[in-house]
Amino acid sequence: MTDAPGARGTARQAPTHPHPATAGHPTVLTGATVVLPTGPVEHGQVTIDGPHITHSAPDNAQVIHAPGHYVIPGFVDLHNHGGGGASFTSGSVDDILKGIHTHRLHGTTTLVASTVTGDMDSLTHRAGLLSELAEQGDVAGIHFEGPFISPCRKGAHSEALLRDPHPADVRKLIDAARGRAKMLTLATELPGGLDSVRLLAEHGVIAAIGHTDATYEQTVEAIDAGATVATHLFNAMPPLGHRSPGPITALLEDDRITVELINDGTHLHPAALQLAFHHVGADRVAFITDAMDAAGFGDGRYWLGPLEVEVADGVARLTEDGTIAGSTLTLDRAFKRAVTVDGLSVEDAVTALSATPARLLGMADTIGSLEPGKYADLLLLDADFELKGVMRRGEWVVPPQLG
Repeated sequence: MTDAPGARGTARQAPTHPHPATAGHPTVLTGATVVLPTGPVEHGQVTIDGPHITHSAPDNAQVIHAPGHYVIPGFVDLHNHGGGGASFTSGSVDDILKGIHTHRLHGTTTLVASTVTGDMDSLTHRAGLLSELAEQGDVAGIHFEGPFISPCRKGAHSEALLRDPHPADVRKLIDAARGRAKMLTLATELPGGLDSVRLLAEHGVIAAIGHTDATYEQTVEAIDAGATVATHLFNAMPPLGHRSPGPITALLEDDRITVELINDGTHLHPAALQLAFHHVGADRVAFITDAMDAAGFGDGRYWLGPLEVEVADGVARLTEDGTIAGSTLTLDRAFKRAVTVDGLSVEDAVTALSATPARLLGMADTIGSLEPGKYADLLLLDADFELKGVMRRGEWVVPPQLG
């Protein structure tokens, strides 16, 4: 994979929003059902002063009455390749900022930028660019998805660019990210896989098992070596079998593993999602988008790394063979589907979309729940779970719509 025209350049000191939000002002949100770590509080109140949630607000605070609404934490997306017509894998800095802003408009206040399989030079260059954006606070870090994955379960990755996960190559990506690598997905059964898992764990990078053809026993070995996440569980791995339980069983049964789930109605049958969710519980589920450029943008032709993608009726597939190629999901849709289709409680959906991924990223002290001292990253939803306001760091990205 090579960078798209105009993609080479460095991150600049610039506003983090392509369309800057209204300046922050001390605010009190009152009258809504506030979803706290201890559960929903009816007729609750959240006070914001500066970028943080506080115990109390100044006398001159703006008071916003929101009866019949919910206030929940901003969403945290661990796995996202782009949106708004822009790619995190090949786009310019302005493209990346556009994609970030698109997802913020849909409630994702913290986002990890994911790459796709490419040659090592392009991946290390991309890591350097994304690390600068992470240093500026635009993204929470970098997730490398590929090239260390199984050709048997490659999904929408170029087979010609796949390679075994030799620790020296894994280390190159870690170093190129300059401390901003958060997660790397690999097929741990490949040569070098277990040593690479240990290397990642030593450097504080999440080792995620995915795009794998591993057996049950090989997956258990990887977990014991330090893997802690299942990349989009069920997708791009052998199915569960009663004589050959495969990686799915090993990933579900071990409390050390958090499972990613793509809740768009395409990647998973609702029964499969409910099987996973109710087996492991909200504390071990992270809903993700796995979004590509078309998220929040529309149908059409796109590129995912070097592969062409056709998006029709909101479903992304490779033009060459029809393989699902990421998603067009935004997390506000994932949340609404969780509570209205999947029958999850609001508090469990909040945990899977905010608290659990925040904990995985090591950011639970600043984001992921509505508590004094944490960032004022919050969402306002109506009674039908439609997004009616987005605040990030105490500033409205989407001003309250309470009409």
